[in-house]
Amino acid sequence: MDLRARDFDYDLPKELIAQHPLEHRDESRMMIVERKQGRITHARFKEFPGCLRPGDVLVLNDTKVIPARAWGRAGDKEVEFLFVTERAAGLWEVLCRPARRVQTGDRIVFGPGFEGTVAGEGSEGLRILRLEGPDVLAELHKVGFAPLPPYIKRRKNETELRPRDLERYQTVFARNQGSIAAPTAGLHFTKTILGEMEGRGVKVQTITLDVGLATFQPLRVDRIKDHRMREEKFEISPLVTRAIRAAKSGGWPVTAVGTTVVRTLESAWREESLCPGRGATSLFIYPGYDFKVVDRLLTNFHLPRSTLLMLVSAFAGRDLVLRAYREAVQKSYRFYSYGDCMLIL
Repeated sequence: MDLRARDFDYDLPKELIAQHPLEHRDESRMMIVERKQGRITHARFKEFPGCLRPGDVLVLNDTKVIPARAWGRAGDKEVEFLFVTERAAGLWEVLCRPARRVQTGDRIVFGPGFEGTVAGEGSEGLRILRLEGPDVLAELHKVGFAPLPPYIKRRKNETELRPRDLERYQTVFARNQGSIAAPTAGLHFTKTILGEMEGRGVKVQTITLDVGLATFQPLRVDRIKDHRMREEKFEISPLVTRAIRAAKSGGWPVTAVGTTVVRTLESAWREESLCPGRGATSLFIYPGYDFKVVDRLLTNFHLPRSTLLMLVSAFAGRDLVLRAYREAVQKSYRFYSYGDCMLIL
């Protein structure tokens, strides 16, 4: 199957791109897609626990988003920085906008006691920034903003919305700091929902994948099989692998919350078994992929021509997924990070 990027296109009115979270996380709409029947129905996320049975395994990504977006001054020029990856203590790969304003050797000042020097260029237009003085993450928590994707529009240094975005662009179960984007399928959960599922006998497990540029990396090729994903780090505990092995052998389905969980679990499957430990994945899942671990998927609605839409299409079938997206548009679902969700059974 020689698929092209255009095979994963769809029309989306701009007004359906959610710019703000709902007042209550679990009030999101939830489209339910049944793969075998090709049936599409509609519900609210607060009904999600009723879709699971005692013994089912639900896997969450407990990564925590850092306030990775900050504005710095290079001389008299103001530049937006996204702190992407810490290479070593005080040495970060950063994305700059506009990049042309930042050159090797430039002194960058983010605030009192928080400054550094551009040490060189990284891959794909990134810069290497050497920071001095106190702990960088501690300083980002003081001055940084939630690293919202560009389709969520915010004015520069919009301090009024900063606290709300820092809270809501974060799952309630976030624990391990290291991501520059939220695992958005997890944003719908509340502590009450999690407690209800555990009360029903659902085995809730967590893995960690630090969401980086790979998750939102655009395709720059026409044939999707020519695309190469950047690496993202993950960790799976022995407890999680035992729970999933028991479910697979006992016939209970494994439900992944989000595409990051899918990529983590499928990357850790080796020699007919799920393996615990730390690793890095550059797995690109698109139609034709044979899923080994994941039986069900809860996911948000994704951008056209994105690797995330291709993963969902691999799981449920491209034609069914695009039909579901057309119906979501027709029924005015809210799209993308702060939007509604889809449960694929």
